Amino acid sequence: MLDLLLARYGLSDESLLCIDTKPSTLKSGQADGIQPRTLEVFKTLGISDEIENEACQMWQFAFWNPSPDKEKIIERTAVMPEVIPPARFGYEATIHQGRIERIMETDLLRYSKRGVLRNTRLVDVVIDENGDAEFPVVVTMNTNGTERTVRTKYLVGADGAHSVVRQSLGLKLEGESLDHIWGVVDLVADTNFPDIRRRCGIHSPAGSVMVIPRERIATGEYLTRLYVHVPEIVSPGDDQLPAKTTESKSEDARQRRTKITLGGILKQAADAMQPYYIRPKDGAIDWWAAYQIGQRVLPEFIVKDSKNAARVFIVGDACHTHSPKAGQGMNVSMMDSYNLAWKLIYQINGLAPTSTPDNPTPLLNTYQTERHEIAQQLIEFDRKFSTMFSGQMGATEGLTQEEFQQAFKLNNGFTSGCGVEYPENILVVRDSNPSLNPVQGTDYLSGILRPGRRLLNIKLLRHADGGQRDLHDGKIQVVIWLIRFRAFQLTNDTDTPSTGRFRILCLTSQDLLDREGVSAKALERMAILIANFPASTIEQIVLHPRLHRFFEWGDIPDCVKQTSEMRFYDGSALVDAYSIYGVDPAHGALAVIRPDGYVGVVAQLGDVKQVEEYLRACIRTIL
Repeated sequence: MLDLLLARYGLSDESLLCIDTKPSTLKSGQADGIQPRTLEVFKTLGISDEIENEACQMWQFAFWNPSPDKEKIIERTAVMPEVIPPARFGYEATIHQGRIERIMETDLLRYSKRGVLRNTRLVDVVIDENGDAEFPVVVTMNTNGTERTVRTKYLVGADGAHSVVRQSLGLKLEGESLDHIWGVVDLVADTNFPDIRRRCGIHSPAGSVMVIPRERIATGEYLTRLYVHVPEIVSPGDDQLPAKTTESKSEDARQRRTKITLGGILKQAADAMQPYYIRPKDGAIDWWAAYQIGQRVLPEFIVKDSKNAARVFIVGDACHTHSPKAGQGMNVSMMDSYNLAWKLIYQINGLAPTSTPDNPTPLLNTYQTERHEIAQQLIEFDRKFSTMFSGQMGATEGLTQEEFQQAFKLNNGFTSGCGVEYPENILVVRDSNPSLNPVQGTDYLSGILRPGRRLLNIKLLRHADGGQRDLHDGKIQVVIWLIRFRAFQLTNDTDTPSTGRFRILCLTSQDLLDREGVSAKALERMAILIANFPASTIEQIVLHPRLHRFFEWGDIPDCVKQTSEMRFYDGSALVDAYSIYGVDPAHGALAVIRPDGYVGVVAQLGDVKQVEEYLRACIRTIL
């Protein structure tokens, strides 16, 4: 993900190297779920079509629990939407991780001749400023038995739970490791279980199973993934390890995991799903594994040099580990990279804000501020979710069916990725004075604008050609960053693609046709403001509310056609954008959207100065 983004932002093979120990993309196993927010990001990259068309779409979550009727044993107690918050994609997609890798690698080859350098093992990483202070990170690697050393300005360790980057730099994960042991198996299922094509949480007297429907395979049949709790493997009274544990898991847990067999997992699943039967069809097993649930997080996601400049970044499983059942691992990991990539490109191209001797990389430091917060939330959520799911419903001190369902509902904003909220920093500025906030309402999951949250996709009607647009769509043809304050050029048919640009969302008010009104003056000042920054680093999207009469280009400020001709929309024709975003059409509002699609600041329509102050803290100006 990171390699693809940086290549699309213009880093050439001479400047960018991605190595992988594997000889090819994954062939089986590992992650399988793509959350709605991740799909939104893929849409902005123009790489979501195959997933949309061929993945299994999970629209509902069914809850199965012990039945008061002893003959039934278990019964369906509730069915909920898989995705509760409003989202462009109202489902979670399941498709093999290897296909996701292949989609990305195929797109990467449009920008890189080399692509991923495979069969290459990382041997060691050190920071050595004496040899070359500008390129202080020294990386030793081995490709097909040939060892070599390179120097780089920045290194990103996306190398998994057993990260060599992390270990080389002496970093340690901290947290608790629960001894709930689970088996996972991908199979073509022969079953009479009625909800095999829904995501299910099954709690029965015999144990717990999670059912994940998977995509159709080459034979025309459909895969199913089962997560199976193996309760007899867990020693009573020994379900936690001390906090701040070391890298290695307990030897006892490792020994117990080795006793788990495929046959044991399948028998446990069959017992838990009685009176229904489930078995591999014609013995078709695609992949299976056993694992111990562990929730751990790295205290520092960034390693700095002696001048306090960020040099090494840890992303994904290398800095946070957790159970796979909530479908967060691959998604949160890719969002780490999505958060980091544009910040790196701004720093590399000299577009980052002015630094100080004490803080030479302020933009890069926000990666730690924002993603560590999300990792902590993920660990806390996963600990509760895993404990709930590993328990037995109806036990004396267990969780009730209603409590589990309510927990699923409350946490859906987080698990879908749609409710992620970054804390305040230079990139997330919230007004402490409520009277100055042009946005009303607090239902942020439903789209109310809030700094630190994603901009909700909406459908808009374009003034120039009557085109109906989804704000998030992306079809990028070519992206070229030119070093040192030059523009990056692209051709696209979209409005908020992942091109590394900031966007000013201008929701004009009902006075748009008044040449002396607040809207007209704000638009004119905005055109001047944008010219103060490096070309093409900022775009403007203009919306207008329902107006009292029809109008032509000549009725509004000339700068709208000059700067936003194909990004000027009717905000009321298809949906009520103003109501969704919490903006009064009589007053309007300004919002700056970061390159990763999150709201950075919201200001009153006439307060262009606040927008300017925010942008100057994020981007180096040319004036």
